[in-house]
Amino acid sequence: MAVKLLIADDEEVIRRSVAKYIKLHTDRFDKIYEAENGQEAIDMLVQYQPDILLLDVQMPVKNGIDVMREAERAGLHPIVIILSGYDEFKYAQQALHFGAKEYLLKPTRGSDILECLNKLADEFLEEDRQASEEAGVQTNQLVERAVEYIKEHYMENITLNEVAEKVGISSGYLSTLFNQNLQCGFIDYLNGVRIERACCYLEQNYFKTYEIAYRVGFRDEKYFSKVFKKLKGMTPKEYRGLKKERK
Repeated sequence: MAVKLLIADDEEVIRRSVAKYIKLHTDRFDKIYEAENGQEAIDMLVQYQPDILLLDVQMPVKNGIDVMREAERAGLHPIVIILSGYDEFKYAQQALHFGAKEYLLKPTRGSDILECLNKLADEFLEEDRQASEEAGVQTNQLVERAVEYIKEHYMENITLNEVAEKVGISSGYLSTLFNQNLQCGFIDYLNGVRIERACCYLEQNYFKTYEIAYRVGFRDEKYFSKVFKKLKGMTPKEYRGLKKERK
């Protein structure tokens, strides 16, 4: 994963040179946007939602503090690095109060800006990785709970909505989790569980086909046979005959 960066500075020479230096010396940023005033910075924050904002304090239209204030109101929370001159320290203090992570004093060498950006980008990527792992663990637990419920109730007329309710998520999200984690839809997985159980009954040779169909949750013998053939490549009768021959 790469990081999106917005450089907001009204001095074009500084803005362009910093963007060029970053592109030449690091591959952490896949998108670099430029804003020449505070209002443009706000517009780009809303439109592109960059992860890191390199923000000049003193800009026309709206200053850096205004930008941070507007971003907060919009529910946007980029990682902010402040660029400030000697006589703008009071603004920098306000920016730090609003949550800016770093404060760089102009004039600043490109290497110092890059070092600061790389450090914050690495921290952002690590936090994102950890969040993804935690989300993955939670997702796997949801799928495991759904699978467990299906294996316990496959013989009943259970639905996606019912299982999702038991797990505590929406049916649409559960459907997505099945496709992402099990590479199949809910019905396909449920039918797979039912057919595997049907195979056990067929091998025992105690029940008739229609009885097995009902025992594993199918309400129609023809549909059961159709699903069985699709998954096993043969009819229930052929499967039973094959197992008899092998005994």
